[in-house]
Amino acid sequence: MENKLVRIAIDGPAAAGKSTIAKIIAKKLGYTYMDTGAMYRCVTWYCMNKGINCQDQKACEAVVNDIKIDLKPDNTVLCNGTDVTRAIRTPDVNANVSYIAAMKGIRLVLSGLQKEFAKTHSVVMDGRDIGTYVIPDAEVKIFMIASVECRAQRRYKENMEKNIPCTIEDIREDVKKRDYIDSHRDFAPLKKADDAIELDTSPLTIPQVVDAMMKIINQKLGA
Repeated sequence: MENKLVRIAIDGPAAAGKSTIAKIIAKKLGYTYMDTGAMYRCVTWYCMNKGINCQDQKACEAVVNDIKIDLKPDNTVLCNGTDVTRAIRTPDVNANVSYIAAMKGIRLVLSGLQKEFAKTHSVVMDGRDIGTYVIPDAEVKIFMIASVECRAQRRYKENMEKNIPCTIEDIREDVKKRDYIDSHRDFAPLKKADDAIELDTSPLTIPQVVDAMMKIINQKLGA
């Protein structure tokens, strides 16, 4: 695959571990990692910070072009120059991001940026609609799944490590709610691409998921 762009699309529901694994895979391969979820979280944070109701589609879509998002190589996230790396991972943002992500006007703007980026970079990109809408011609498509309980426990552990206050009950309900909203939105909903390979990560450790995913990637690329 020398001198040829390779796009790896990793899709799946909330808290399936996509970002964690995608970062590791990108580093292993020497590709660029693009956290598309952080982009929607930035818009969510911006709207909340401006006092805009995140379920008010007209108001949210009206400000999306005012937002400049910078995803740094060290995983720092800037929104109009402000470091929001931690702020976009709070329970309040978690509770509202699926509403923002369901808005067609916002998805068109952000997915447009993602599509353009994938034209010029070998990239590992994770999200909900990467393999179905953003880069449907990606060389590798993987759909990560895990049980609701497993995903809730992972998110709870992650929040505890970052000192983000939460309860396992609230996270469990948030995961269920986000699954419903993400899979039922009208435009580019969460779904497995026909040619994606499904990977159930529920019983696996992070190194085991990485190994399984690298095996899939190498098979697809003929390495």
